[in-house]
Amino acid sequence: MAVGRPGVGAALGAALLARLGLVLYGLHQDGAMRVRYTDVDYRVFTDAARLVTEGRSPYRRATYRYTPLLAWLLTPNVYLAEVFGKLLFVAGDLAAAVVAYRALRRRGAAAGQACGCCAAAWLLNPLPMAVSSRGNAEALVALLVLATLYFVEGGSIGKAAVSYGLAVHMKIYPLTYALPIALHLQSKWCGGEGAVDMGCDKKAKFTFVGYLWQLFVKMLNRDVLLFGTVAGSVLAALTVAFYHLYGWDFLEHAYLYHLTRRDIRHNFSPYFYMLYLTAESKWSFALGLAAFLPQLLLLLVVSIAFYRDLAFCCFLHTAIFVSFNKVCTSQYFVWYLCLLPLVMPSVKMSWCRGVLLLFLWFIGQGLWLTPAYFLEFKGYSTFLLIWLAGLLFLFINSFIIVQIISHYQKEAQVAKKLKQQ
Repeated sequence: MAVGRPGVGAALGAALLARLGLVLYGLHQDGAMRVRYTDVDYRVFTDAARLVTEGRSPYRRATYRYTPLLAWLLTPNVYLAEVFGKLLFVAGDLAAAVVAYRALRRRGAAAGQACGCCAAAWLLNPLPMAVSSRGNAEALVALLVLATLYFVEGGSIGKAAVSYGLAVHMKIYPLTYALPIALHLQSKWCGGEGAVDMGCDKKAKFTFVGYLWQLFVKMLNRDVLLFGTVAGSVLAALTVAFYHLYGWDFLEHAYLYHLTRRDIRHNFSPYFYMLYLTAESKWSFALGLAAFLPQLLLLLVVSIAFYRDLAFCCFLHTAIFVSFNKVCTSQYFVWYLCLLPLVMPSVKMSWCRGVLLLFLWFIGQGLWLTPAYFLEFKGYSTFLLIWLAGLLFLFINSFIIVQIISHYQKEAQVAKKLKQQ
């Protein structure tokens, strides 16, 4: 965001003041009230960082399921002040908005429109404010994901690959962007013709096997190979280094746990009640793996249909992944909210419709939170009501995704500008 633009500076300043105010309020609430403002994971981060400063493994802290890199970044929590990590996450939060703004400007949006999208969807959005100020690290992942898209669309393949490798190392979910990125890069290599229409080889036979073969061959170009090599090298280097330091504990807690995770505690996922009821069943593990199938099918379809507009494709990827995941909490919503500013100019719907969809989204959460409150704080058995509310929330999310897709305009200004690059 250019410093000389008063609207942008005002939005950043207001966002910074709001987040710092929440951080200060959190310090007060933590000391004065029984219910803490600070996220429970932040205590886990700090304990892990303390173990690192003592030369021990961060995985000696129970429930630390993250990369050791995060514990290393938060060692100033021990050396300086415990609030350091929250300030780091707030800085990453604002930096993500800066990258989103620059990406919008590159995609053809006017300065005012770009600023408005970033302010409405991210900077002044209460959810990202709360997530970063409570001490959750999702803003750092959002920054890396946005940097990846920014560099890919700008043609800086090496920088994009480094950002992507770091993003996947921090969280597993950006791994789902691999196919859209590869398809997007091969379409640019083919001069704007994508794999779906097979524009690089007019003589290709339109058989299913021939289609798959052509799709595979076209992805083996210089940009895709460079991106895959650099991103893979970054991820492999970090994995080997931390495996050398912390052994199997690192692989189990940072990677494998998230692939085989079966969280039977109540959450927004439509699968939670099934996993809760079958926790002791011999089919529990198989059912957990089967829950990935709807995700994989939908992600494949979205990748092939929308890869030309990479930001829009990744937004849909993330929204689908989160909505159909076997574990879903409110902090996961940040994963796709950070991409929302990039797609807003391409989604042409009335303000009334947009406000209605937003209202439905909040209503869905409220209907879920009500029985969840009675379960957590009153001790009532409301598991069935929570599951039904989760199903309704899945329906609402699916309806919103369909609405966004139906109002997406392929020939919007941003898409035209990207095709000209």
